[in-house]
Amino acid sequence: MRPRALVAVGLATALLTGCAQSVDPIERLGRKAAQRVGSDGPAGADARPYRHWGLTAPLPAPPRRQARPAAVDPNGPLPVVRRVPTSDRVVFLTYDDGAERDPRFVDMVRELRLPVSMFLTNSVVGPGYGHFARLQSVGASIQNHTLDHPALRGLPYTGQRAEICGQQEKLHARFGIRPRLFRPPYGTYDTTTRHAAADCGLAALVLWSTSVEDGTLERPLRAGDIVSVASGEAAGPSLTERTTAVLREIERRGLTVGKLEDYL
Repeated sequence: MRPRALVAVGLATALLTGCAQSVDPIERLGRKAAQRVGSDGPAGADARPYRHWGLTAPLPAPPRRQARPAAVDPNGPLPVVRRVPTSDRVVFLTYDDGAERDPRFVDMVRELRLPVSMFLTNSVVGPGYGHFARLQSVGASIQNHTLDHPALRGLPYTGQRAEICGQQEKLHARFGIRPRLFRPPYGTYDTTTRHAAADCGLAALVLWSTSVEDGTLERPLRAGDIVSVASGEAAGPSLTERTTAVLREIERRGLTVGKLEDYL
């Protein structure tokens, strides 16, 4: 090659090298941003969502358990559960009615992977079933709380069965599932309630061992507690804020949130 051509090639190489060196840091940043998108979601997204929800660390994963459907005697009443007898360091978060549809609660359940249980009443949910479909899609379970929320105790069998079985059919039509768990409105029931719920294909009548009102727990949490988080309150903290208060107490007690259906 001629000397002049060699000089031209050398200059071109130097210019290309210089350009490559000048954009290299930007390329590196671009690669890092792409890696963040692939691993944690959009660039700049919070990789520690627990801090966003007021926790100091992620809640521990609950123990791995196979769901153990309760053995139901077809000729006997449904078992009643107020608290789960377990040595696992878990509590269970439950929500009734479906009156409060806080969109931030869907984000909380998704980001913290909370296995919450929603006991829905058809007349209360009204046109809000789409909200609970979103909750179901991020890990919440849907359970039965009657069609119209009457106090069942003392009602005849036919009326109780219509309320319970009717909601089973509504939830099957809306979500494609038939719930296994039933919570009677106001926590009131009788032997007829237990027989009617069993006849509707349910496996357990679930009450609660402690509740949350205005973001305050009735008492300190213990392993196995079924927590009823009030919803639909006209004033005071939102559903998300009430749940945050419970999660902080769960963290303080060294507990985590379990999936109720895995224990019943």
